[in-house]
Amino acid sequence: MTRESDNALPPPDEMREMGIVRYDRDHPCGQKRTDAVIVERPLSIEVDNATYTILRTPGADRELVAGFLFTEGLIEKPDDIQMLRECPDSPDVITVKTRDAAEKPRRSLMITSSCGLCGREDMKAMVAALGRVDGAMSVPFATLYQVPAAVRALQPLFDLTGGAHASALFDARGNVLCVKEDVGRHNALDKLIGHALLRNISLSEMGLFLSGRTSLEMIAKAARARIPLVAAVGAPTTAALEAADQLGITLCGFLRDERISVYSHGWRIV
Repeated sequence: MTRESDNALPPPDEMREMGIVRYDRDHPCGQKRTDAVIVERPLSIEVDNATYTILRTPGADRELVAGFLFTEGLIEKPDDIQMLRECPDSPDVITVKTRDAAEKPRRSLMITSSCGLCGREDMKAMVAALGRVDGAMSVPFATLYQVPAAVRALQPLFDLTGGAHASALFDARGNVLCVKEDVGRHNALDKLIGHALLRNISLSEMGLFLSGRTSLEMIAKAARARIPLVAAVGAPTTAALEAADQLGITLCGFLRDERISVYSHGWRIV
């Protein structure tokens, strides 16, 4: 996995220049100007006998689809994807065929950019089924403190729009190996996991950095990918904390300004 360029600009379909009026103390009547606004657009994923619609920011769609299928348990490994094809007539439709297509029921689901496991009644069973994450990654506190700034330098879409979440992978030395951005934090993580999945990269000795809060679904996705350490800028929820403790994941929050709160399995931080 290669480090993405610090100076990389987002593709033009990820943002749009819009006319606005900006007001401030020096311009009480306002000034007309243009501003970059992040794009949110539906992606239709036709998987065997099911159709899923995800509201996302265009870009890394193949990774998003692969990560989504994996974290939702629709596939277990890259070889389960027999076909992943973008529609030549529409940039917002991807068709997927998997090995056990005949066993999947027909369903249709709309997923918003802010939604994860909404409405699931089997959350406790789902968490238990994920199994413990045993990766023995060890990271010094001083190394963790460096990660937010390193990720921030690789967020061009946030720089331009202020509207993108980021998920990033880092190693035990604090090297940021990949950053994915999206209007939805779940999408950013699915893009990141899909990036690794399609390249057959193991995540069992890598840490995950999140630009926002940590909820249960983010821990569930990390557990599916066997990521042993999750560090976020924001706070965790109680459900995320309980799941991380049960699954053996080191969960950290408020990682900023060279401070950190460690909620579970702190033995991985030295």
